[in-house]
Amino acid sequence: MEKRALITGASRGIGRAIAIEFARAGYDLTLCCIRNIEGLENLAKDLTDTYKVKCVAYQADVSDPAAVRKLFDKIDPPSVLINNAGISYVGLVTDMSDEDWMKTINTNLSSVFYMCRAAIPHMLAEFSGKIINVSSVWGESGASMEVAYSASKGGLDAFTKALAKELAPSGISVNAVACGLIDTDMNSRLSDEELAEVVADIPADRIGKPAEVASVILSLAESTNYLTGQIIKVDGGWV
Repeated sequence: MEKRALITGASRGIGRAIAIEFARAGYDLTLCCIRNIEGLENLAKDLTDTYKVKCVAYQADVSDPAAVRKLFDKIDPPSVLINNAGISYVGLVTDMSDEDWMKTINTNLSSVFYMCRAAIPHMLAEFSGKIINVSSVWGESGASMEVAYSASKGGLDAFTKALAKELAPSGISVNAVACGLIDTDMNSRLSDEELAEVVADIPADRIGKPAEVASVILSLAESTNYLTGQIIKVDGGWV
């Protein structure tokens, strides 16, 4: 298969770092986001100019199955699918509305089902492909005040392991990267004091960088398909 990667949630943070890493490695890219399409288009242009790869940006709500179908009608099918789009919700579960719960689950988990369902048929035809999901250490350990987020990532981990078993006979690998505390907008809500308390519990004694997560994801994309069904922590030894 040709080196074509599709990255969701690519306009900032980890998704942006993944796009840069894959463009540097010579992948043609399809990037999508839900809101910041102008910023994503600028990123696509910069990557095209800098690394001489084909890079196209789309605005799509990947938690909407109709939007995912429309996206796949427009694009070249990917050889690597990176499900990175995600949101968090911080608060007591008793204060959480039905809408907030469904938005978190749909964005973080249902979207992965929709994207995989659309991408897999072409991978099956090629008897090759890589699916990489961006998860969180809270999917295993759970985080107080982040019940919906933790549940969505725990579901994502189970989805990853089950789909890996389903697709392994067809030469397709499915893995996830479980992130610890990474320097992204999602964690900008933490005060300096709160941040220092968390870092004190991380053996690496620092916050992770988006580029470090992107590097691990690229290594998975270029690894043997015998590496499958794994949840790989990138957390500085924290959890």
